[in-house]
Amino acid sequence: MNDILNIIHILLEFMIALFQGYFLQRFYEAFLEKRFSTMPFYKGIVTLSYGALKPVINIIFPSQYDPVRIIGKLLLHIILLLLLAIFFYKAFKMITAFLVITFISVSEISFFIAYMVMMFGNFLMDLWVYLIQKAYIQPLTFEWIYKITIITFFILCYAAFVILLYISLKKIMCYFKEKEYPVNRTELFFLLLPGVVGLLICALLRIIMVTVENGIAKLLYHQFPVLMFVVPAILILSLLSILYGIKLFQDLLSLNRERNSRVILEKQIDNMQDHITEIEHIYSGIRSMKHDMKNTLAVIMQLALEEKKTENTELKNYLSELQKSFDRLESRFKTGNAVVDILLNMKYHEIIRTIPDLCFYVDRLLFPASLNIQSYDIGVILGNALDNAIEACRNLKTESPDENIFIRLSSFQKGKFFFIEIENSFNGKLIRKKQSEFPVTSKSNKQAHGIGFANIKSTAEKYHGAVDWSVHDKTFLFSIMMKNERGNEVEY
Repeated sequence: MNDILNIIHILLEFMIALFQGYFLQRFYEAFLEKRFSTMPFYKGIVTLSYGALKPVINIIFPSQYDPVRIIGKLLLHIILLLLLAIFFYKAFKMITAFLVITFISVSEISFFIAYMVMMFGNFLMDLWVYLIQKAYIQPLTFEWIYKITIITFFILCYAAFVILLYISLKKIMCYFKEKEYPVNRTELFFLLLPGVVGLLICALLRIIMVTVENGIAKLLYHQFPVLMFVVPAILILSLLSILYGIKLFQDLLSLNRERNSRVILEKQIDNMQDHITEIEHIYSGIRSMKHDMKNTLAVIMQLALEEKKTENTELKNYLSELQKSFDRLESRFKTGNAVVDILLNMKYHEIIRTIPDLCFYVDRLLFPASLNIQSYDIGVILGNALDNAIEACRNLKTESPDENIFIRLSSFQKGKFFFIEIENSFNGKLIRKKQSEFPVTSKSNKQAHGIGFANIKSTAEKYHGAVDWSVHDKTFLFSIMMKNERGNEVEY
């Protein structure tokens, strides 16, 4: 029977090592890029590598109560995790230290919390001993019940460990949304501190939990029963400090990113506000002057034609060219919003200068006279959206020069809400993250770019609106909804 128990114990440890290896590769893969992306059965190889090497550590440092062996075993485990990260992943990053320490710390804490299941088993063992002393059960029956109880609680303990480890690591991956964020040293210290404290607590427990008196091992719980409540409480608080420390870090990142985005948006709005009144005045003046000059030129040309004797061909040609120049001053776009017309003209000239064969459709972009959305907010939305659309079309044209590309703008009113839609071609390659609301920017400097969508969303929310996007083959559709109602603006 003892041989069966030993075999079951070895099998359980190997299975647990495989489970840990599977969780480890998922944990690493969420933060790190694979080193051999074309290698088949990548997950299985990483899982088996950990599952095979973890028992080697137990062989090198067998279960002993020597503090040096305990610390040595933990250090060797850390080295193993680090080597697996470096070999299978591009792990030369500061975040790797966080992954290694956090994984081993969460594993150790989960094990000690799950070990409390064995303590309940001890109470049941004491019951069996009491029953055999009272002769309620036979010695042979007691032996079988005793060993079955041991096996059952071993399985329950390991099952609790696996479940707790899985839930904890999943929570960490869920809380840490910006996994590609390049942490600095101060941020790394903040992330590592809860894990290091938890790991040291577990190392201390391994050292003091079992004492040997007269060759007999005794649990610290037997000497100080109150520790059965204190130790699990400390471990649970330590685990929670790791989880919520990561959540706090992510919240701070999000808050800082939102603050930076808002600062940039406010600067855009301030710049627009400074120039919009002047632009509208100049634009109105040009239109008025153009109208008057066209009438004046028409009269002069008519007089020149009537005076046949003094007809001057050179003068007529000059006046004709001058009239054509005024015709060219006529805005190509008439949306009902002067600021939008100017913005569209600017973007149009950028398009014909850089991507001359891009089809630019704006005939369905119209603004009602009763629009209660400020012009500079419309400018922020269309400016950011057109920048993204032009960049997407440029990338597609670079990759496929023969591809037909387009940008189509449209708008419509539905009830109290005003909708703007921007539809454009793109290369079909969209980087999407589960934790990100918008596609990830394809530009190399992700800290300076990729906030256009966030700015549009922030502007739409001023008018109790929202944004949405969808993809159809190689067409990207971005929709903005805003409440078009007087007095609905929310000032910054």
